[in-house]
Amino acid sequence: MPSSKERDQLILHTALTAGRIMIENGSEIERVEDTMTRIATNAGAQTSQLFVMITGILMAINGEVGAQIQPVKRRTFDLEKIAVVNDLSRKFAEQAITLQEFADRLDHLDAVSKYFPFWVQLLAAALVSGLLEVAFRHNLPDFWITCLVGMLGWLVYYALSKYIRIRFLSEFAASAVIGVLAVLSHHLGLGNNVDDIIIGSVMPLVPGVPITNSVRDILAGNLVSGPARGIEALVSAAAIGFGIAMVLQFL
Repeated sequence: MPSSKERDQLILHTALTAGRIMIENGSEIERVEDTMTRIATNAGAQTSQLFVMITGILMAINGEVGAQIQPVKRRTFDLEKIAVVNDLSRKFAEQAITLQEFADRLDHLDAVSKYFPFWVQLLAAALVSGLLEVAFRHNLPDFWITCLVGMLGWLVYYALSKYIRIRFLSEFAASAVIGVLAVLSHHLGLGNNVDDIIIGSVMPLVPGVPITNSVRDILAGNLVSGPARGIEALVSAAAIGFGIAMVLQFL
């Protein structure tokens, strides 16, 4: 049987890992706080104190174990991982899994990528680009070229995000490539309207999740994380806009 201190350490590890995974993959702060508090309560902790930001988490329980910090070094968007963490939390609350099993599954989830296969991501980017171009601009003849341009733009974004890892460079480069391809497709007679093709093709890059979470955090009273997410989304949107503007200025 683990000692009381060892169990408290395991509770902290489990709750902090769950919170970090959720923040890294696009969860709003209020959901993270609620999930971590429920984990501590269901594990038998009498008290828990939390301080959650998008760059790190501070947590203490029972007043016996010193507060521990879990830094958040990267942020992406994988709603499936958030759903898995919430599902494991519910199973733990229902006593379907033990605390040790909960911690082990979180460690495995953290170590293994849950992203969809690359070809699925490309197909999704193509369909999102083409369908939203038709929905927003009502330009059906440019549907297929918009799908192609959006797919190639996502390919550039994916490659730079994975291998170079410079924040916002991937959005800038991908939008620049989209602008060049849109202009070339028009010159080659493959597309009718450059603006419509660009509008549809950049949709997979638009930071919709950060903007939504920023508003939700601000409304929930998180006046540090909310504006921080908003600034991050604004810089990402600016990088997309600058890439398109640069291409249109010189071509």
